[in-house]
Amino acid sequence: MNATAKQLRFNTKSLLQSVARGEEVTITMRGKPVARLVTVNRRRKKKGEDDTIFGMWRDRNDLREVQSYVRNIRKGRF
Repeated sequence: MNATAKQLRFNTKSLLQSVARGEEVTITMRGKPVARLVTVNRRRKKKGEDDTIFGMWRDRNDLREVQSYVRNIRKGRF
C-alpha cells in the first residue's frame, strides 16, 4: 500500500491499523518513496542467526582463555 506524506499526517491511525493487520505501507513524498512502515512483531532473528561475526573464532584452540588473550594484545610494545 502506498500513502503520501500528507496522508500520513492526517490519517496516521488508519495507516497504523493497516500495518497492524500485516500490510506494508510505503510513504512517498512528491512521488518518490522515502519511508516504509512495517509491523514490529515480525519474526525476529534468533541470537546468532544470520550473524556472520558471531562465533567466528569458535574453532580456534589458542584462544580458550579470553582474558589472557585480551591482556596480551593490550600490553605495550616495550
